Amino acid sequence: MNMNTLIHVTHEAVQKVGGIGAVLQGFFTAKAYNASVPRSILIGPGDGGQQELLAKAGKVLYSSLTGTDEGGWGNRFRPIQERFGVGIIYGRRPFKDRTTGVESSPEVLLIDVSHPNLDRLGEAKRVLYERFGIRSDLYHTWEYEQYMRLAAPALAAAHALGAAEKGPAIILAHEFMGMPTALLAIATGDRAFRTVFYAHEVATMRRIVEGHQGHDTMFYNVLAQAMAKGKFVEDVFGLQAPFFKHSLVSAARFCDAILCVGDHTLSEMKFMGADFADKNLRLAYNGVPAYDVSYDDVMQSKGRLQQYTQKILEFKPDFIFSHVTRMALSKGMWRDLKVLWHLEKQFRESGHTGAFYLLSSELGAPRKGHEILDMEARYSWPVGHREGYPDLSGGEADFYVHIQKFNACARQIKVILVNQFGWSTAACGSAMAPEMDFLDIRKGTDIEFGQSIYEPFGIAQLEPLSFGGMCVITNVCGCAGFVEKVTGGKPVPNVLVADYTQLPKGNGTLDNVLSIGSHERDVAEEREADRVAIEILKRLPKERAAQEKLIRDGYELAQKMSWEVVSRDYLMPALTAIK
Repeated sequence: MNMNTLIHVTHEAVQKVGGIGAVLQGFFTAKAYNASVPRSILIGPGDGGQQELLAKAGKVLYSSLTGTDEGGWGNRFRPIQERFGVGIIYGRRPFKDRTTGVESSPEVLLIDVSHPNLDRLGEAKRVLYERFGIRSDLYHTWEYEQYMRLAAPALAAAHALGAAEKGPAIILAHEFMGMPTALLAIATGDRAFRTVFYAHEVATMRRIVEGHQGHDTMFYNVLAQAMAKGKFVEDVFGLQAPFFKHSLVSAARFCDAILCVGDHTLSEMKFMGADFADKNLRLAYNGVPAYDVSYDDVMQSKGRLQQYTQKILEFKPDFIFSHVTRMALSKGMWRDLKVLWHLEKQFRESGHTGAFYLLSSELGAPRKGHEILDMEARYSWPVGHREGYPDLSGGEADFYVHIQKFNACARQIKVILVNQFGWSTAACGSAMAPEMDFLDIRKGTDIEFGQSIYEPFGIAQLEPLSFGGMCVITNVCGCAGFVEKVTGGKPVPNVLVADYTQLPKGNGTLDNVLSIGSHERDVAEEREADRVAIEILKRLPKERAAQEKLIRDGYELAQKMSWEVVSRDYLMPALTAIK
């Protein structure tokens, strides 16, 4: 179909919170996207706080909350507000790629659903139950409720904006959050819209992987065996309907298309049920940033990191390792320590030294500058930590125990937990040089770890690519499939893929793999961590020529995985194929 308007329904309509925000940034600053899509509208729930964020980042044209109306929008929106009992905020949000200079300013429509018309809401819930079997009475969580409340007024407001005046508009339901809006359009037979589920993950499978002691070692072996026998997720793992995300995601089979950010995500969608076998499932990988930098640029950043390490640990490491991530079980951070321990034993023989910076925080906002300075002065944060705010939260404290053990036993490699957002003097204290910024940790690292147990794509894992950093990922990461696509399956020195799903021969039956627990996973992890460490030692550059080659090769690889490529070769063909 001809492209007219894309409607992105998401919780990140105003502010980048996680992966979906990175996807939006990538698309809206890609020439291929902007050349193919005349109009984009971001829709999500909003309130006064969201309005302030929109005003700071862009422009508020209309707000029923404050009485703002630049352009006479009230004539269109007031009937919707009265009918559904909602508030409406409308404006524009700019996006810009500082590297390429490409920018755009899509429309933003925020709906305040705090005091809905309960009769209208009940009608929407009834329709979704009768058409799709979604029982809203089972789900008593705001995460579910707010997107149910969003659906009907979102469709009405899209019509009021003339989204489908030049032909059907496509609703991109980003994750479960966008599904009620898409499903209501389907259920009411509103052919002004086509619907696409954008699977940035498969929530059902994430919950199983994270909740089982066997994690990915168990799950992906089970998936392969079960699918070969014609079995699906509920056949193997039992009833999933009580989980609201499962109900919404399983209804994606009614959409016109399903976009999957990785090869495993596509397989996981098929594992949802037999109805997905003949659906329009398409790959739409995430993009990777590409920066054209010199050897001197990289060495300058590495030098800054070495100087920082010298200041806080009193030694200058030969190599810098890093992992920039959320503090979440899915990120598999304990695997980093396993690999580093095997590498530590090899470094004792070679005489090399290293420092591993884990940038990860469990909190939703950065610690304040004066709090960082106080911790730095009192007990040498981030080398030392103490439980409780402003320092270690519960999850951070749990993982720091393992870091303490590692540092007590290791001689050649030390681990530093920086439980803070940002990488600068203001964010991280006086020991960090004033000229340091976040790109230094990306440019100056020799290895970026990202050994997740569940990772639909994994943009962050590949961010150091074009700086010559070696990226250590797992085979279940969606980005591993993209790398394989663009390299034709040939190994590249810039990406090292760990496989923690490998099992000894004879352990491949469905009953056997279903019984995999923490012991079997630990055995697999130790075996693979040793292999990965050996491979790292082989690949680490020992001379300038080798480092320069990693930088050149990494940049070329990143260019082939850019948002331009994703928009041109994956997203647009998938959307134009919709009838």
